[in-house]
Amino acid sequence: QVRIVESGGGLVQAGNSLRLSCSATGRTFSAFAIGWFRQAPGKEREFVAAVSSTGTTTKYGDSVKGRFTIFRDTANNTVYLEANSVTPDDTAVYICTVAHSVAGILQGFGTSGQGTQVTVSS
Repeated sequence: QVRIVESGGGLVQAGNSLRLSCSATGRTFSAFAIGWFRQAPGKEREFVAAVSSTGTTTKYGDSVKGRFTIFRDTANNTVYLEANSVTPDDTAVYICTVAHSVAGILQGFGTSGQGTQVTVSS
């Protein structure tokens, strides 16, 4: 049974940076694409970023493009989401999703974790 674990969330001031981590127990990430979504209160789930199994393909949501970076650490079986220049609009629960491809993640497929809360203060 695979279990996805997100970490790294917390309270951060606007303009600063933070790094979120996604790892899994019971499964090696290397064969799967990994993505991040976020869910803010009263808003629909929003796609944030995704990376292919090889790490060569990345996709970003329009609201984070140029500020967020997703990358893989294969040796540690972890995927990171580096968030820079954060704003209060980035406040949300960030959820990691594992799927067979980036296309699958964009289509809403895959297995997700419980999420990690990010709160950006102004």
